[in-house]
Formats: sequence, structure tokens, C-alpha cells
Amino acid sequence: MGQGQAKELPFDIGECFSCLSGRTIWSVHAGRRKADGEPVTVFVFDFTGRSDSEIKQAQSAHLRLKTLRHPNILRYIDGIELPTCIYVVTEEATPLEEHLKCQEGYSDFSIAWGLHQTIKALGFLSKDCSLVHRGICLSSVFVDGAGEWKLGGVEWMHAHGDSPVPPKTLELLQRYDPPEIGKPAAAKRVEKWSTDMWGLGCLVWEVFNGPLPRASALRNTSKLPKSLVPHYCEMVSANPKSRPNPSDLLSSLREHGGYLSHQFISIALRTEELQIMESSQREEFFTELNKTLDSFPERFAKRKILPQLLNAFEFGGAGRTILAPLFKLGRLLDGSEYQKKIVPCVVKLFSSTDRATRLNLLQQLDQFIDHLQPSTVNDQIFPNVATGFTDNVPAIREQTIKSMLLIVPKLSDSTINTQLLKYLAKCQMDEQPGIRTNTTICLGKLAQYLSPTTRHKVLASAFLRALRDPFPPARCAGIGAMATTSACYTTSDVATRLLPALCTLTMDKEKTVRDQVFKAIKMFLEKMERLSEDPEAAAQQQKEDGGRG
Repeated sequence: MGQGQAKELPFDIGECFSCLSGRTIWSVHAGRRKADGEPVTVFVFDFTGRSDSEIKQAQSAHLRLKTLRHPNILRYIDGIELPTCIYVVTEEATPLEEHLKCQEGYSDFSIAWGLHQTIKALGFLSKDCSLVHRGICLSSVFVDGAGEWKLGGVEWMHAHGDSPVPPKTLELLQRYDPPEIGKPAAAKRVEKWSTDMWGLGCLVWEVFNGPLPRASALRNTSKLPKSLVPHYCEMVSANPKSRPNPSDLLSSLREHGGYLSHQFISIALRTEELQIMESSQREEFFTELNKTLDSFPERFAKRKILPQLLNAFEFGGAGRTILAPLFKLGRLLDGSEYQKKIVPCVVKLFSSTDRATRLNLLQQLDQFIDHLQPSTVNDQIFPNVATGFTDNVPAIREQTIKSMLLIVPKLSDSTINTQLLKYLAKCQMDEQPGIRTNTTICLGKLAQYLSPTTRHKVLASAFLRALRDPFPPARCAGIGAMATTSACYTTSDVATRLLPALCTLTMDKEKTVRDQVFKAIKMFLEKMERLSEDPEAAAQQQKEDGGRG
């Protein structure tokens, strides 16, 4: 196969796809680009033992694939014609037959989407290029990394009306010829799509049955979906005039109850139209997408839908409704991919002045915070989030406080001590009682991230302030936070500051406050009593108290 010459190519040639043996003039291999390791597919045509006709067809196929550009046709990357062989390199793709074998339980809507894409490719060839593929079957279709079907096998392609057409030199492929081949009278009734519609029928049969053993097997429709059978019968009609053109076939298949009337297909098609949608249409679409995303094949969601969403976010003013599906798809990425594709979006979104977007981000923080580097959170995200502490909208202020439970572990000590604690001190005096309450609860949970010296300076004063709050839940929060952080106080603070303040609440008007304060007093008294009874523990405690001071 000219492997000596192949060493000089910028691509490594790997394993051969044996399922295509005898079904194509090419030897088809998995491969990789040497420069960056990008997966590709390499088609190799060795001149040894080949007829002049086959060499001509290989050269023609190289030129065809190089010049044909369509989303549903195998994408050409590179190629070279040498004196003894031809190499054609395309995007990474697996033969459909191989793909169907490897994908157990391959979903019906994935097949439906694949057939939809194949019909679109045939429509492009027929309507826009006036070309006849003449080789549509299982071996001419490939599947890319996103699970999308791509049309290949262009070696027998010719312009409509050409005569004579290049002969198929592989006997096995002749079983896919329509019945009018070799019949001049019948050939007069042929439309430019007739031959390929017959081939499409063969492809449909093979998808559900496996490789076609003989042309007569096309009569057996037992394994075909019932909604597809009437259209299949039109495709393999003996009368070429009766075979539908690609656009009419697509419209018919997408009618209500048709084989292509899947919600999956509708969403996939609308994903491609995001750039031309009105903002209201995009919001409606993203909401619908988020509800159905879990049913999509993972590779399709990751490599087809996610790039479209990222593109819409970058250039289309997607708005806040894109966040839910974007973060859901982000779970499919590995660490490096997430940093490259999702984190820049997150950073950009946090700088948004739209309150709804910021609130939505804070509410979904748990879905992406683990993927963010501490430096990114501290330097790029926190400064924007911090504006929420002083926002005019109470819901923003409250959600900002709650978000600190997830953000603080990634902040530097300097940011916590010089910025965050000042914001929380102001929030403890907020006009909204719920915000004051949540601030106290938050501060109690964040105590573990404060240095001993900072705890000594901040916690007791903050919680004592909460005990004087006129809002009963805020007083309860102060008591609870004080009890939770009991190990943070010196014995002197407990005896001279905390217990006296707690005792005044034993006369509180609210029973819930009284019940909680009695528990806290009991806990602190038991601690003091243990220290009184154990001189060694008291000495150790005194040593620790000195360190805090």
C-alpha cells in the first residue's frame, strides 16, 4: 500500500476497517495527524493489480471529495497522488456498518437523524449539483465523532445525463443497481434522483437488517419500522418515476406520525438555526432543550449541540436561559475541556449587568464551582459576585450571601479578611431580616476557613450582635452559630461575654429562642465544668486561648 511513501506523509495510518473489504476500491484506515494527534480517516488506493478504469475512478473520487463541501458529506482534509498510490485524508469517521455493530441498543431516533442527514446530502447532490452518487448503501455512509452520518463512497459519482457512466468494477456492488440499469427504455423515465433513491432504499434495508445479500431481499420489510415502510416502498419502486425526490421525501417523513417526526430531530434542526432566532424564540428553545437533553446520545450532545450553544453564547446574545443546558452539557467534558470551553463562558457571565443572569448563575453555582480554579474564582469571579452584597434587589443580596458557602473555599486569606468579612458585617445590619439571619448562618459555617486570630476578633462580636436582633429567627441563628463554633472561643470569652448574653435570652418572648438558648447554655456550662474538673485540660485550653489572643 505504499507504506514506505506513507512515512513521509503528515499523517499516521492505523488499523484498517475490514468491514469495507470488497465493498470499495479503497483501503480505509483510522489515522492521526502527526502534528497534533487529531484523529482522521485515511483512504488508500494502491495501483498494484488495479485496472485503468479503477485508477481513473480513484482519481475522480479524490477530486470529487476535495471539491464537494456540505455538512452531510465526508469532510476532505488532505490528499496526495503518488506514482503508485493515492492517499485521501478526511475527518475522523467510522463506517456505518462498523458503528452499528459497536453501538448496542443504537437508538431509533439516532438512526432517524442519520437518515435525515443522508437524505439532505442526496438533495444537495441532486438539486444543487446535478450529480448522481450511484453508490448509496451501507458501505458509502460514515459516522463522525458526534454520531452524525456523512456520505462518502463517491468513486462512482457522475453528472446527471453523462453517457456512458463509469462501470462498477466491484461485483458485490452491482446488487445495489436499480432494475432500470441496462434497460434503455426504462432509463428514459429516470429522474436525476431516481438511482440514488433506490440506493437510499437499499441503505434503509441494510440499517435494520445488515448487509444486503441479494436484490430480491429488498421485498422483506418485516424488520423495518412501520411508519417507514410506505416511504421505503416508494424508494425501491420498480418505476423510477415513482421514486420521490429528496426534498419531498423529507417533508413527507417529517409530517405528524412520520418516521422523522421525532422531537430529537426537531431540536437538532433548531440548534442549527440559533443564530437567526429571535431572542424570545431562543429562550423558549433553551428551556425545551434543557428538559429533553438527558435523552440525547452523549456523543451527539457533547460534539454537536454543545458547540452550537457555545457559538450562540459567544455571538448570539443567548441570555440566561442558555445556562441550564450549557452546564448540563458541561458535565460530559473532562477537566481540560471544561476549562477551555465552559470556564470562559462562566467568567464572562459573572461580569453581566443583567440581574436575572447573575441570580441564575448564583443559583446554579453548585453545578460548576468544582471546575473553577481558585485563582479564577478569587481574581475574576469574586469581584463581580461581591457587587451583589450591595445590590438594590434583596433576592440578589440573599443569594450572594448563600453562594459564599461554595465560593469561600477558593478565596485567598487576604480576600476573606480584607473584603468578604466587611461585606458580611454590613449584611448583618441589612434592612431585610431574612438577609441578616442568613448572614449569621453563613458566617457560622465559614468559620473553618478563618484563621484563629480572625475567628477571635470576628465571631463573638458578630454572633452577640445577632442575639440582639429584633427578628426571632435571626436570634436563633446567632445562638446556633455560637454553639456550632464553640471551639473557637477562649474560656474568658465564654465566661464574660457569651454566657451573660445567652442568659438574657432565657427570658425571650419567643419559646423557640428560649428552647435553643437553654441548650447552648448547657453546652457551654458543661465545657467550663469539664475544664474546672481537669487541670491538665484547663492548662491546655489556656495555652490555646493564648494562641488565639
